[in-house]
Amino acid sequence: MAFAKAQKSKAYFKRFQVKYKRRREGKTDYRARIRLINQDKNKYNTPKYRFVVRFTNKNVIAQVIHSRIVGDLVLAAAYSHELPQYGLEVGLTNYAAAYCTGLLLARRVLKMLEMDEEYQGNAEATGEDYSVEPGETRRPFRALLDVGLLRTTTGNRVFGALKGALDGGLDIPHSEKRFAGFSKDNKQLDAEIHRKYIFGGHVAAYMNMLSEDEPEKYQAHFSECIKKGVGPDNMEEMYKKVHAAIRADPLAKKTDKEPLKEHKRYNLKKLTYDERRTKLIDRLQSLNSAIADSDGDEE
Repeated sequence: MAFAKAQKSKAYFKRFQVKYKRRREGKTDYRARIRLINQDKNKYNTPKYRFVVRFTNKNVIAQVIHSRIVGDLVLAAAYSHELPQYGLEVGLTNYAAAYCTGLLLARRVLKMLEMDEEYQGNAEATGEDYSVEPGETRRPFRALLDVGLLRTTTGNRVFGALKGALDGGLDIPHSEKRFAGFSKDNKQLDAEIHRKYIFGGHVAAYMNMLSEDEPEKYQAHFSECIKKGVGPDNMEEMYKKVHAAIRADPLAKKTDKEPLKEHKRYNLKKLTYDERRTKLIDRLQSLNSAIADSDGDEE
């Protein structure tokens, strides 16, 4: 007699409930995520876009993502490792590079949706707060800022990327309180300080200080800048050219990858059945021919 398998195991009746895997790994804040992806039911299948910014040791990642039941779908993405194509070859993770990455993503999304002509954004980065105004034919592209598990302190690089996206023409709900240069005392944004960060002025000031006080540390710390000919005096001009180049052609470019090099093998290659069979037959034939030759010599 066959018995039905117990569907409810002992673990089913336990009171402890295991949290989601990405929560256990400390990767996703589900409390924030559910508020970012939940869409009004009367909007039916309208996607709710998120402007996602993440930082690694060597890269700034900016993406426009919307959620589906099957998973998150990326509409467009921009990376700071693309910036050398636009003339920025050093300092790819600072506040100014984050601004360039946000600007690149904004112009890329609007170009894909054929909205780049109607929504030019803020052509000149002045450091002042800017919000896009609705056009005559289409409403501006709206997204919500997703910072992940990042601590949203004033002047954080994620707000540099946000400012780049705003100047690029995206509509992202925000407050000026977190931009670099906002004063807690007088509750106002100092546009001049913010502009300095956008054009790498804080890096230029540090370079000047190091070159005067600790020349050896300056040579070691900014060796790539020295090699590329980037100094504190020409930094602002360099970033202006980068912004102009991004606006001129924001679409992603295919890179010519070098062919994979053949790696040296230190173990024997595994043979197929046919190759092993052929090899065995050859060995047997050579062995038989050797025995036949030896018999002929004895006679």
